[in-house]
Order: sequence, then C-alpha cells, then structure tokens
Amino acid sequence: MNIDYLDSLECKTPAEGRMLAFTLARKTIVAIQTNPEVRKELRSQHAKDTAQLIASSQVVAIELQTIAMANNYWRDEK
Repeated sequence: MNIDYLDSLECKTPAEGRMLAFTLARKTIVAIQTNPEVRKELRSQHAKDTAQLIASSQVVAIELQTIAMANNYWRDEK
C-alpha cells in the first residue's frame, strides 16, 4: 500500500487538518474497495442516500478528531 500522501498528522491550521481528514477518509475507501469501477458505480447511490452521506461525514469527523489529538488542538492555553 502506498502511503506517500501521509508524511505526518501534524497540520499548521485546523483547516489543513480538515482537508487531511477528507484525504484519509478517501484513501480508506480506496483501500477497502480496490476496484475503481465499483467505487464509481456506488458513488451515485451514495450521493442520493442521506444515511450514507451522514455515515461518510462521521468517518471524516473521526479522522479529524484523530488529527486534532495528534496536533494537540485541545491543549490548555492558560
């Protein structure tokens, strides 16, 4: 598996972390469903199914939570 896209979970900004979360979620789907034709076929179904869209959002949120923890976003700045 090629993971050249992931040098680190460290990000300069929360927005950069969010974009990394999207990348991680997409790469996870590619790793799970390796056939690009099947992914393309399923994409239109996912786009019309609110439950699947919500589930996708949850995956991105979990990735973002992991990135936030790695970047110490919740540090106490007192």
